[in-house]
Amino acid sequence: MTNSFDVITMGRIGVDFYPTQAGKLSDVKLFQKFLGGSPTNVAVAAARLGRRSAVISRTGPDPFGAFVHDALRTYGVDDRFVTECTGFQTPITFCELFPPDHFPIYFYRAPKAPDLEIYENELDIEAIQSATLYWATVSGLSVEPSRSATMAALRSRRHSHPTVLDLDYRPTFWDSQKAARDATRIALANATVAIGNLDEVEMAVDSRDPHVAASRLLELGAEIAVVKLGPMGVLAKTRDEVVEVPTVLVEVLNGLGAGDAFGGAFCHGLLAAWSLEKTIRFANAAGAIVASRLGCSDAMPTFDEIEVLIEGANRA
Repeated sequence: MTNSFDVITMGRIGVDFYPTQAGKLSDVKLFQKFLGGSPTNVAVAAARLGRRSAVISRTGPDPFGAFVHDALRTYGVDDRFVTECTGFQTPITFCELFPPDHFPIYFYRAPKAPDLEIYENELDIEAIQSATLYWATVSGLSVEPSRSATMAALRSRRHSHPTVLDLDYRPTFWDSQKAARDATRIALANATVAIGNLDEVEMAVDSRDPHVAASRLLELGAEIAVVKLGPMGVLAKTRDEVVEVPTVLVEVLNGLGAGDAFGGAFCHGLLAAWSLEKTIRFANAAGAIVASRLGCSDAMPTFDEIEVLIEGANRA
């Protein structure tokens, strides 16, 4: 590695199929295809904002895997750490659209997704250590060998800031909530930032009270705890500061990509050394923009689009 990355994310990757109309999948006739996977979309969002980004993941040796590589390059995300996994298929995901607040998601990853076949001895630890920001997910802790690889990557950072753990809890990936909580708490000791929605923080710290949950995340090792509250906005907390930002009102079309847009914009704010409040407001607006669009990776906003929405919200 001669040039370090601004952002390296690790974990889920695949192809999302979003229906072109609201309603049940059984009634939908047409879909649009997008690059998918939460940490992948975070890298795309950061790249859209000018950050040098890369993803660590795996695909199947199939046409969808080829699509993933083409899409990453199109979005300006480095794909050198995305490798083929023989015997596995690139995962696909479908969702249903019931705006404004119900978007069921269906993962097709059985019997196992290739992005869970990431091995510790295959990681480019030098690249992970030299990246300004590293982003891992709780989903990556769900099974081996991904669990050990994710933990090794987190430990290699030696608690350098920012090292982000996205709580990204998907119950269908786990045998039990307790197993997810136990693994998450170990990982949190190696992260400097914890970020998740109410369901995810409840899994991690056994509380749905945003302030209590954020404080518990800090006690477990985070320097910054971010709790996304959906229509109630965002709470961010450090040991010295509390920031509460209201939601940005938009007409919601598909809420599934909002958290990933938030994540990529949050990375941008951290890397720019902005204040916590400015960072959260910027990320919150980015999430709102994507919630108003159908896709996720394709929908990631530019800096100017985010600024325009913030200015409009300030005038309202």
